[in-house]
Amino acid sequence: MTQAQLKTYKVINSFIDKAITREKAAELLGLSTRQITRIKKGVQIAGAEALIHKNTGRKPVHAIKAEMKEKILRIHSSKEFTTANFLHFQEILQERYKLTLSYTSILSILKNAGIESPKKKKVSRRTKRRERKPHAGQLIQIDATPYEWFKTSIKYSLHGAIDDATGQIVGLYLSQNECLHGYLETMRQCCLEFGVPQTIYSDKHTIFRSPKTDKLTVEELIAGKTVNLTQFGRSLHELGVDIIYAGTPQAKGRVERLWETLQSRLPVELAMRNITTLSEANHFLENEYKAIYNKKFSVSATQESLFVSLVKPSQIDDILCVKHERKTDNAGTFSFKGRCFQILDKGFPIISKAKAIIQVLISPRTGIRVIYNEKIFETIRYLKPQNATNRKKPKKKPLPPMIPTGSYGSDAWKRIWWSEDYNESLQFLYELFFQQQQTIS
Repeated sequence: MTQAQLKTYKVINSFIDKAITREKAAELLGLSTRQITRIKKGVQIAGAEALIHKNTGRKPVHAIKAEMKEKILRIHSSKEFTTANFLHFQEILQERYKLTLSYTSILSILKNAGIESPKKKKVSRRTKRRERKPHAGQLIQIDATPYEWFKTSIKYSLHGAIDDATGQIVGLYLSQNECLHGYLETMRQCCLEFGVPQTIYSDKHTIFRSPKTDKLTVEELIAGKTVNLTQFGRSLHELGVDIIYAGTPQAKGRVERLWETLQSRLPVELAMRNITTLSEANHFLENEYKAIYNKKFSVSATQESLFVSLVKPSQIDDILCVKHERKTDNAGTFSFKGRCFQILDKGFPIISKAKAIIQVLISPRTGIRVIYNEKIFETIRYLKPQNATNRKKPKKKPLPPMIPTGSYGSDAWKRIWWSEDYNESLQFLYELFFQQQQTIS
């Protein structure tokens, strides 16, 4: 018998011997007088055993077997699951190992083994959240976050976009750092899979907003002077998308909470599939993980979608790229970033007009192309002939090694840069897409 049961037995015996009243016994045990009468009757018939529960010492029928507990602990000890939070681990057991257990059972097994969840609940001040937008596509929150996604000491930046109304991820792209290319790829996924949104909600990173925006004087504003758009801002303008800049991270809380969820779950998902490179990760994010996340966490919008279908999906890469204006010379060539290019049409120059204004399109997906009179032309590198007196090549400064990752290590760039070292080609790309964004010149 337990100490509490001994106390009850002692008080009930005192009541039976009329040493105390029924009301006093009820007061001592914290029970009603009716309960005292019932317990007294049981003690008189069966003695002290009446106070012992009939299931004492019995193992519950629904108890988890020791073999099952050992199997769960053995699975959790695997390298890819040690950082999984308990709810995610429960889902993995059900989906991958066909083991269906309640969250409380998983919690009990792991905690009794001395395992704590890596994602502990934070006690924070409760604030009123802004209501979701009623229409899907009305507002897309976009951002990037650095994290050790491959469980190594190296951090990579994950670019993402989430629909405010439904909580659906509409784009995910992983790269070495937060960059223009990552955001263009994120928008490309959104436009092709869901449609063109009405508004983008971002922070004030120079990729989205020129740093000169706040430096205009009153006189300049009165005179009508404006600041050039960034390359990302120009792309949104061509798509007809508005952009709003958040003043604080809390203002775009939905995408910030997305990072908290992905930082807990995504490294486990990548480790489960032995994904260790950026190209493999981006293929998984675009083709599999977005659907996995949206099925589990998205909600339905209260009103109809405002995503706009692309008129010509094949032309999306003509918008989501870097664009600059240049002028041609008499030979139909133009210069860009210290390099000379020849405009081609089936291998022959077609723009012979001097000082023709052209638009140069640069994209890691399509290479370097030109728009002239609403027609797109391919280009190749053009090496100007040197004078006989000046054939000695100048010494070039050594460039830092560039590691090709993602789509900008494709064969398209190798074809374009046939005339120079491939490392210099990657440096060229890095300046355009992977550094702080510049405004349109």
